[in-house]
Amino acid sequence: MTRERILVVEDDAIIGSELLKALSAGGYEAGLATSGAAALADVRAHPPDLILLDLGLPDMEGVELCRRLRAVLPQTVIVVLTARTEEFEVVVALDAGADDYLTKPFRLTELVARIRAHLRRRAIEPGDRVISVGRLRLDLPARRAHIDGTEVLLRPKEFDLLAALVTRAGEVVTREQLMDEVWDENWFGPTKTLDVHVSTLRRKLGSYGQITTLRGRGYRYERDAVVEA
Repeated sequence: MTRERILVVEDDAIIGSELLKALSAGGYEAGLATSGAAALADVRAHPPDLILLDLGLPDMEGVELCRRLRAVLPQTVIVVLTARTEEFEVVVALDAGADDYLTKPFRLTELVARIRAHLRRRAIEPGDRVISVGRLRLDLPARRAHIDGTEVLLRPKEFDLLAALVTRAGEVVTREQLMDEVWDENWFGPTKTLDVHVSTLRRKLGSYGQITTLRGRGYRYERDAVVEA
């Protein structure tokens, strides 16, 4: 069985070595890139299943690298590792294409648990469906979304979030439910990432889908879903 591959983008040799050891012990194939240029070359040669991206690199601004990695790998999970604690910095990274983030210092057990949760949610479950909601068509097994036949390019967490809402179209889905299902029931961080992903989904869907915010409760996708056989 092929092991899932994780690329660590980290210029600190000690941190990089510790991460590689933890990932190898967790059963993953792990690679290390110590610069933005090396990371871009690596992902083109050996596309990973998940990227751990340090924002403080010597040759390239971390958020810009995140954007470039996302452009090359639209379906790969990107987890940002940052020593920056300002909420604005985190939001910018998420908006640039990151699916998740961890603030340094962090526990290796927490990191591995977060990685497992992300990769588990990428797996296709038996019995998945194709769902049509108005002009939106969501193919769950293929993890693809189309509006009037034109594909809407979604990042992994954007797809998971849209699926969680669309499969309950017309119902209120609480913030807690979305965090549990789309991220992880043992989520350690703030829920700001949820708001950022909802905002991005609204922008990508445009007028073809309406996600209503119910303050203090959660979100609702406003159109009736029709499940195809």
